Formats: sequence, C-alpha cells, structure tokens
Amino acid sequence: MKSNKMVDFDNLQEKIAYRFRDLQLLTQALTHRSFLHENNDGGEDNERLEFLGDSVVEVVISHLLLNRFPHLTEGGLSKTRAELVKESTLASLAREVRLGAALRLGRGEDETGGRDKNSILAGGLEALMAAVYLDGGYKEAFRVIEDLYAPRLSEMKGAIEDKDYKTRLQEYTQRHLNDTPHYIVTDEEGPDHAKTFEVIISIGGKAYGKGKGKSKKEAEQRAAEEALRSLQEN
Repeated sequence: MKSNKMVDFDNLQEKIAYRFRDLQLLTQALTHRSFLHENNDGGEDNERLEFLGDSVVEVVISHLLLNRFPHLTEGGLSKTRAELVKESTLASLAREVRLGAALRLGRGEDETGGRDKNSILAGGLEALMAAVYLDGGYKEAFRVIEDLYAPRLSEMKGAIEDKDYKTRLQEYTQRHLNDTPHYIVTDEEGPDHAKTFEVIISIGGKAYGKGKGKSKKEAEQRAAEEALRSLQEN
C-alpha cells in the first residue's frame, strides 16, 4: 500500500500531466528546509531547484508572451511577465494543482499553516518546474508551464489587445504619418446609467475610424482598432 505522501505525489503528477522518471528530483522539489531541520534523511531541500525554476518559468513565460502578443512593446512584455511570475500568481497556480498537500514540511511549519503560505507555495512551484526541466528537458517544461498558465494567458489576451489599440495606433501614426490621432465624441445617447458613446478618430484632419461603446474609453478603443486596421490595409 502506498503511503499518504506517495499518493499526494501521484496526484500532483496527474494534475500537471507529467510523470517523473527520477522520483528523487520530485522529492527534492517538494522538500522544504524545515523538513530537513527535523528529519535528517540525507536528502536536499528545494532551494537550489527554486533558484533554477525561477529562470525556467521566466524564459518560458517570455517565450509565450512573444508568441501570443506580437504587437506588445518591450515595456508591455516586461510588465505582463512580472504580473505572471510574481509570488501571488505562482502561489495561486500551486493551489490549483494542490501542491501544498504534497510538500514535505517540518511539523512546526506545517502546524502554522505552511502548506498555504504564498512564499512556500511559490518557491515549491518554481522548484517543481525546475525538476520537470531536469527530468524531461525544456520541451516538457514548456508544455507543463504553458498548460498551467493557459487560462490566465487567455484572459489577458483580450484585455491586453483591447487596451493596446490606442497605443499601437499612436505609435503607428507617429512613425508613418508624423502625426497623432485626435479622439472626438460625436454622439452621446441614453440615460446617465446606460449611455452609449460614439467616437471618431481624426488624423491630419481626416477621419480614419469610428467606434461605439458604453463608455468613452470603450468607444475610443474600438475606433482605434478600426483606424489601425484601415491604415495598415492601405
């Protein structure tokens, strides 16, 4: 019969859709230093793997962002990556795969809620990704990390692309037309709690795009999208 910890290990491997060939790597990735302080089993804690995992996650996320957001500037890419690799995001991902249940913690750390501490969960996830990388190579690490982040990347894609139309339009017009777009509200309908706005974009005195929305910001974004498409097509 398997021990409870081995069952937790099996569940975690199922959650990340990766089966380790070297279980010692998985064990190390899930061993917090507090465990070794109380149990001298000759093993190693996960801090060195955490160091490597930090870089593995960053390079995979950088690769994914370059592929998925081709129009995002370097500054935008950096800001988005920082949001995706920050401690709270990593801890949230760790909770989704129930990593906390598989951690090897000292009794004191366990009794004070260590299995749900952001710092321990985030470090454990980074160590786990390093272990996948060492056990299966970059291709497998890329697949596992991409699957983990897929819902977040999908959520961000629409928001980033929508938010970025005005920036992209301004960069385009400054580079190609030596001018900047002007947003003009041409219509405003409905009661205060349910208004609809219409905005046109003027560049060099010529109208290039029109958009409608439930706020001026939304109408501007839609107008910018239409203007950018028109300019690029012509």
